[in-house]
Amino acid sequence: MNRRDLIKGSLAAGAAFSLPAGVAAAPRKGSARDRVLFDIAKRELDRAGDAIWKRDIVGIADFGVHSAERRFHFVNLDREEVQSFHVSHGTGSDPEHDGWLNSYSNVEGSNATSKGAYVTWEWYQGRYGTSVRLGGLDQTNDNALKRYIVMHRAKYAEPEHLRRWGRMGRSNGCFVLGEADFRVALLTLSGGRLLFADSLGLQEDGSIARRPRLQTLQPERPNATQRYAPGTF
Repeated sequence: MNRRDLIKGSLAAGAAFSLPAGVAAAPRKGSARDRVLFDIAKRELDRAGDAIWKRDIVGIADFGVHSAERRFHFVNLDREEVQSFHVSHGTGSDPEHDGWLNSYSNVEGSNATSKGAYVTWEWYQGRYGTSVRLGGLDQTNDNALKRYIVMHRAKYAEPEHLRRWGRMGRSNGCFVLGEADFRVALLTLSGGRLLFADSLGLQEDGSIARRPRLQTLQPERPNATQRYAPGTF
């Protein structure tokens, strides 16, 4: 898929961020969570400084909530709007595959998610088609380029997968979205913008999500192949 075809096919997906206020798809303008997200976005932009050269939209991946939730928030500071999407985390961060991120790692080969601030770089053609390179700006994620941590699409991040399994599939540490959501990300979050990942646990009312006790979770038990193959189920 070339850049021209992708942009042409993505106009509808990207329109939600360009329509007048009140027409955009499910904006949660003014919610308690939005106010916190705006503050985090501004704080992280200030912290990143000149490493970020497009400062209109900030992506905030909140891995403190379950992967079944829309936890990848695109904070449009110019329009004071938030749009939220599903996103996968790394298999090394969730060995039980119950949909909860347990830990972060910046180590090559860990297949885990890394927390911290990233700058989104250029598009490129990879295993999953058009993808976005990421540069880690913190000590907790400065191996992102070596680890090939990028933003891309995959079938295990599609709504069908979520409906079947009740959780997203796992990546090798990349930020993975479904096809439609990834098209929006390409048009609104690439090219020098900030992506920030942490376990915030933010709920729409501003409260903090608490992970249930492990014994209360009853995920479908994976077989050996499923357990060690990210995104297989």
